[in-house]
Amino acid sequence: MGQLVEMKCEACQGGAPTVTAKESRELHAQVPEWELVTQDEIQRLKRDFPFSNFVEALRFTNAVGALAEEEGHHPALLTEWGNVVVAWWTHKIEGLHRNDFVMAAKTDELFARESVSE
Repeated sequence: MGQLVEMKCEACQGGAPTVTAKESRELHAQVPEWELVTQDEIQRLKRDFPFSNFVEALRFTNAVGALAEEEGHHPALLTEWGNVVVAWWTHKIEGLHRNDFVMAAKTDELFARESVSE
């Protein structure tokens, strides 16, 4: 399946299939810190990222936003003092696609880089 962080998001059209349960398990093993959650009957990947203040949380939010623009795939972001919640799912198919796992891995990598640079 390759390293998720090295993959690029592929264009996803409405009607594309969501990942199967088996694919989801295999992909989730590569991003184990992410929760598989269901909200509004849509499966999503969700993770909380802790920070020591609002400025760091906002910096991370902006970095995730820039990554999302670069990849053409956008998450839900909740930025609070000391915490950023990131949720990935594919809106067009109302569920999880491989792209969501790719972006979760890239978000993890970004968090690791941001944490080291502070």
